[in-house]
This record gives sequence, structure tokens and C-alpha cells, in this order.
Amino acid sequence: MSVAAVRLREPGRSVVLTGNEAVARGALEAGVRFAASYPGSPSAEVLDVLARLADEFGVYAEWSTNEKVATESAAAASFAGLRSITVMKPDGMNVALDFLSSVSLSGCKAGMLVVLGDDPNAHSSIKEEDSRYLAKAAHLPVMEPANPQEARDMVKVAYGLSEELRLPVIIRNVTRICHASGNVTLEDIIDQEPRPRVSKTEKFLTTPQAHPELEAKLLRAARWADTSPFNRYEGPADAEVVVVTAGPGYFYTKEALELLALHDRVGVLKLGMTWPLPEQFVLNHLRHAVQVVFCEEVEPFIEEQVTSLMAYHRDELPVFKLYGKKNGQVAGPKGPGIGEMDADIMVQVLSRVTGVPYQARPEGYARSADEVLPAALPERDRAFCAGCPHRASYWAIKSALQLDGREGLVMGDIGCYAMGRGKTGHFLLHTVHSMGSGTGLACGFGKLDRFGYTQPTISVVGDSTFYHAVVPALINARYNGANFLSVVLDNETTAMTGHQPHPGSGVTASGQPAAQLSIEQVARGLGLPVYIQDPYDVEAITRLVYRLIQEPGTKVLILRRACILVAVKGMAKTRVYVDQERCIAASCGCNRFCNRVFSCPANIWDDTAGKARIDEAVCNGCGVCASLCPQQAIIVEKEV
Repeated sequence: MSVAAVRLREPGRSVVLTGNEAVARGALEAGVRFAASYPGSPSAEVLDVLARLADEFGVYAEWSTNEKVATESAAAASFAGLRSITVMKPDGMNVALDFLSSVSLSGCKAGMLVVLGDDPNAHSSIKEEDSRYLAKAAHLPVMEPANPQEARDMVKVAYGLSEELRLPVIIRNVTRICHASGNVTLEDIIDQEPRPRVSKTEKFLTTPQAHPELEAKLLRAARWADTSPFNRYEGPADAEVVVVTAGPGYFYTKEALELLALHDRVGVLKLGMTWPLPEQFVLNHLRHAVQVVFCEEVEPFIEEQVTSLMAYHRDELPVFKLYGKKNGQVAGPKGPGIGEMDADIMVQVLSRVTGVPYQARPEGYARSADEVLPAALPERDRAFCAGCPHRASYWAIKSALQLDGREGLVMGDIGCYAMGRGKTGHFLLHTVHSMGSGTGLACGFGKLDRFGYTQPTISVVGDSTFYHAVVPALINARYNGANFLSVVLDNETTAMTGHQPHPGSGVTASGQPAAQLSIEQVARGLGLPVYIQDPYDVEAITRLVYRLIQEPGTKVLILRRACILVAVKGMAKTRVYVDQERCIAASCGCNRFCNRVFSCPANIWDDTAGKARIDEAVCNGCGVCASLCPQQAIIVEKEV
């Protein structure tokens, strides 16, 4: 993270920043004073950077309980006259949409930005989602940077547009912008004394009567975009083939044109504002096109708008042919609208459209590669870290359900522990949806006993998720008397997105001391029985879970141990090793139980000895495998 480069006061200097860092820099240059977010990849680093620089630049930065609260807090700052920013991924926008679709009607005052981090191909998400459809539903303008420099530039311009329209503006990044690095030229950072105030006459009210004014604002935004420098056309003035693109798709298209030597034949219509569509600008550059190609992430959002526009103006345009995701002409290996776009896809599309042949690899390359590579490379599945408390927790829950024998169900949630749906979590989870949904589903399952339902129900949530979205479901469970066990996997941080603090951490986003909200006190305040255990004590947890799923009502079990990546820092290492004289190898009751079944990355197989072995470079010394080994062949030595 280039925080040192973000804080520089050297206008004109070119520095290397990621897209997230460029957004933070652009906000500082624009005079942002209030930043709020809930951690979510790929956009979490925007708030991380602003929080680290908060005191230096007079910015208030917070990790909010969830995205709706973050957005409402940022709006309050805007109402008071302070430029604000809130950051989230599409999943978070789902949470914030109720307020976003209301604040568009009430309007804002000082510039307010909503920065989104879409994740094509779901690199760090539970699903692919195109947030532009949500933005359209909320009636909020959308701008899409193509690189980190444009991300910084757009943020600064978007603040002015937001204040001109009195409307929040969305900056939509994708993973390849958020995490990619590029040169960014710095400008001055605004240092002005904030004077927040809301006058008696200022009102920010959501009313249906404001709808006509909102539509007028969007029309003004579209007209502004018609002349925006972020929307531009490149290529021959009379090109019969035109590619309409936005975001990183612009550079995929440029690379494809270079590889095919098509710069003198194909035009590129790059959109910086993708909602509302700059209709006049688009029409002006499609009047000569007879073949129109679309390149965008993820869904055919621009494609649908442009094709609709062309249909309405068909009498003004030549006969054209369209190539996009809607008709399957622009598609990756998994199909249209699935996964990321790239230069290879655009090369294939433009080669087919123009008839220019292109061979990416020499003939026989695949055959030669097959000869060099092994017949089958071993698969590497996603896995919990060595020593992760979640692996032990899932093993104990699995064991308790097997002892119970009623085919109990485990409802999952969003976080590292969502991997409980796979081998690393012993394939334990029956459901994974959205934050807090596991407990909401458990509420429903927990009321089916009157219909003869007898399967025990367990919901598994993380500590950060508990504060984000689980409390309302527990209130519902207590109020309606649902029968289930809620297990909180408390690793004392928001681990999956970079170890950001949460309301139970006792520190703020900028590292200042804060009130520490106890999970057990919150749950007990709802009148729920609460139990606390160390997840490494597998035997005790197994017995307790078994007992609790026999009892009626809603119960809360907190399995608390710090994330292993945090816990091992600065601590003396515990050595764990296999006494291979005791190890009975494949004769073990479960056929190499420790490395095949329990499946910690540190539990490996020694082919030479034909016995189990601990990879001491990977092992973090939790010792859970030693407690489970039926031969007591795994030895734990304290403090080496």
C-alpha cells in the first residue's frame, strides 16, 4: 500500500498508486472530510488509506457497522456541508439500497460519492454482481474509470457534479482497477476549515413529489456527460466498426486493435459516464457504424442502453449488426456475462467481425505443452490457514451432529468461514447466501417443528457479521421462539478483508481507543443463553454443541480465539511434529486421517518414509491435530 505516495504534497509529481489508493488521493485533493465504509474486497483499501491519513489531513474516517449505516453517516456529513465518501462492494450496495434510493429523492448538499468495487469473476466475493443495475434503480449517476489516473481524476470531478446536481454520484471500479497499479499525477490537496451547519430552512425529505425533479437532474447529468472529457471517441471518423466500451474494457480493446493492426479501421467509443447514458454523444459517433461491438464488465448494461437508443433512432442510423453479450457474440470461456473480459476475448471477437486472422500461439503449441506438463496437475483447493480456529470449530460441530444422528443442518454466512462449504470445512455448510442470512434461515427452520421437522439447526456467523446483520435475526428468534443454535466464530477481527477493526475490537478505523461492544453482552441483553469456548478445545465443544442441540429455544455459542495470522505475530513458536515411529500411516482408521481428512495445510505426507509429517514452515503451532490423532503420534513442544 503506497500510503507514503498518497500523502505527498508535490503537485505535478507522478507516483505509482493502485486504483483504491488513487480514489483516496482524489478524495483528499477534493477536500473530503468524512469517510465511512464497511470492509469489503476489492475496495476495502480506500477507507484503510483514508483512516491512516485521517489525523494528518483533518478527515473523519470510520468502519461502520454495515453499509447502510455508512451511507447514512456520509449523507449526514453532506447535509451539513462537508464533502463525504462511502465505499462498498455490490453486496454492500444491496444493504444500502433502501437509503440510496431515498437519498436520491431528498438530494444532498456538499459533494457525496459512493465508491463501488465490483468483482468480476468473484475473486474475493461470494458472487458476481453488476452494481450498475442497482445504481440505475436508485437513480444515481455512474462513472467508470479505466485506470488509476482516471480514478483520481473522476473522483475530483464527481464531487463537483454531485454538488451541481445535489445528488450523490457513484464511482464504479472493478477488481482490475482497484488492485492494479499505474502512474498517477498528483495535484494540490485542499486545506480548508470545515464549518458544518444545517440551517433551519434546509430540508432533506424523501417524497414522491420529488420524482420529477430527480428525473430532471438525471437529464442534466446526461447532457453534462455529452461533453465530458471522460467520454471520447478514438479512431477513423467514418469507421464502420465501432467498439463501445468502458472501464478496463477500453484497454482490452486497445490491445486487441494493436495485435490485429486495426487502428485505421475500427473506432473506439469510450464511456466514462455509463448512467445516465450520454445519448447525443453516442448517437453522433454511431451514425457511421454498421457493426457495433460491446466490451464491458460484467453484464450487458451499456449494451442494453445503447441498443435501445439505436432502436429509437433507427431512422437516423444505417443498417447495423450488433455483437455483444445479449446475442452471445462477446463471451469468455464460461459464456457471455460470466467472468472477466480480457484482451484475448476482444481479439477473437474483432478477428471474427473484421475477418482479420490472428493466431495467438504457433500451431502445435498445445501439443508441446501437454508433452512437457504432467498428465494431471494436483488441484489446490481453497483452505483455511494452518492453525485457523474455524477448522477446529467446524470439526467439533461436525462431530456433534454425527453423534446426534438426526442429520442436522448448518447455515453458513459471509466471511472466511464460508469456506465451510468445501473440504477445508468438512463440507459442513448447507446454505451460504448473504451477511446475516444464515441466522435468518435458522429462524425459519427453527419454527418447523409443528410440521414434524426434527433436524437440529445451527447457524454459523463471524464476529464482524454478528454486528453487521445478525442482531435483527436474533431479535426475531427470541421474539418468535425459534429453536436453533447460533455459533459465533469470534476471531476478534474482520479477517477476510484485511483485519479491519469492528465494534468488538476496542479501536477505531484510525487506531484510536473506542468502546468495546461485547458479543455476549449484546446476546444476553436479548435474553438469550450464551456459552463461550476456545475452539481449539475440540472435545469440550463437541460435547457442548451436542447438548445444546438437544435443548429448545435459541442459544448462542461463542467460539473465541484470535485469527491465527494475528495471534502468531511476535509470539514464541510452538513446535509440532510427527513421531513417525508411532504413526501407522495408511492403516490409520480414516486412511491418513491428519492430512487427508482433517486437512490442515501443515499436515502433509512424507512419501519417502510413508508416514505423516508436519510442514514446520507452514505450521502455526495450534496443536489441534495432536489432540485428534488416534495414535497420539503428533507431538507438541512448547516454546522453541
